[in-house]
Parts: sequence; structure tokens; C-alpha cells
Amino acid sequence: MERTYELINNTEAKQFEFDLGDTTAKIEYIRAKDKIYLTHTEVPESHGGKGIGTQLIQKTLEHIKAQDLTLIPLCPFVATYINKHPEWKALVLKGINIT
Repeated sequence: MERTYELINNTEAKQFEFDLGDTTAKIEYIRAKDKIYLTHTEVPESHGGKGIGTQLIQKTLEHIKAQDLTLIPLCPFVATYINKHPEWKALVLKGINIT
């Protein structure tokens, strides 16, 4: 069974995080009024292949939806996830083409 993590919005560091115990997985962001730019996703190599990055994106997108923000996915990992899960495309700024 995959371990679930609690999403932390570290506003000071401008990143969403999972506390992995010995380290942190993160999605860095830039917030501008009602828009949020996801710029970089990072899962430590020692925790790779465990679905942590996918779970981090899912929980971040849920947070963005709950906050009624408009998403601009600059991170290729996030953009790829949204391409594979088109139900999240409604969050993306109109006119942004994710490929």
C-alpha cells in the first residue's frame, strides 16, 4: 500500500511540500493574485519511483482547485501529469496549450 502524505503549503519558501522524514519533496510556485505558476517539482532520488511525485501533484491540484486559482503549469512534470489526467485541464489558464 502506498503511503499517503499531508500537503504542506510552505508560503515562506513558496512551495508545496511533503515531509518525507529524512528529506522533502516539493513543487515550487509563484503566486500572482488569482493565478499560480507551478515552476519546478523535485522528489529526492532516494524516494524516486514510489509515486510520491504523482501524489504531490494530485494534492497540489486539489489545493489549487479548492482555492479557486488559475493554473499556469511551467513544470514539465506537472504538464505531463495534466495531459494524462485531462480532468485537471479546467484549472489551466485559457489559451495555455499543454503538450
